[in-house]
Amino acid sequence: MGNEIAREVSKILLEIKAVFLRPQEPFTWASGIQSPIYCDNRLILAYPEQRNKIVKALAQTIQENYKDVEVLMGTATAGIPHAAMVSEVLKLPMGYVRAGSKDHGRKNQIEGAAVSGKKVVVVEDLISTAGSSIEVANILAEAGADVLGIISIFTYNMQKGFERLAEANLTNISLSTFDVLVDVAFEENYISEKEVKMLRKFRDAPQDPSWQIC
Repeated sequence: MGNEIAREVSKILLEIKAVFLRPQEPFTWASGIQSPIYCDNRLILAYPEQRNKIVKALAQTIQENYKDVEVLMGTATAGIPHAAMVSEVLKLPMGYVRAGSKDHGRKNQIEGAAVSGKKVVVVEDLISTAGSSIEVANILAEAGADVLGIISIFTYNMQKGFERLAEANLTNISLSTFDVLVDVAFEENYISEKEVKMLRKFRDAPQDPSWQIC
């Protein structure tokens, strides 16, 4: 992923407050981890100009890195609208993978385009530890898809995520990363030098609360 795109996407995420950096007043994740950063890429949908830039970057990145793609599959629910918009740009069929199978009708877990025998790219809004993305890729593979990899808007650059993706033999390409975003945030005066150190210490060991006394 080119640094120019990564920086532009980081600026957008900060500008529209899709990413909050709050080292002095951390968020509590569902896992219980105290985090100085919170990302909600669903907010991108509310800003047409910025949204279109991100969709264009996603489409360009897919074309450059997953040239043989035949189908786009969004992750439920945050990846679905981005997959739909990118599929329109690339003129590709798309669908999405449910968190669980329906208990009625055809009881599908994969909705939309057929994936058996197709080269598929998973569209994700955010990568942290990569567990949900890997689960989606596995569901698609079990349905006969050839999963080329994952495209995401942002990644926390967590070691656990890297390890899980490597174990699953999956590639993820993110438009922007934790490290680039922190650099841009410092340059744009969103955070101080001390807060940069806190954020980077958190990235290296999210479950160790000592980052808060950096």
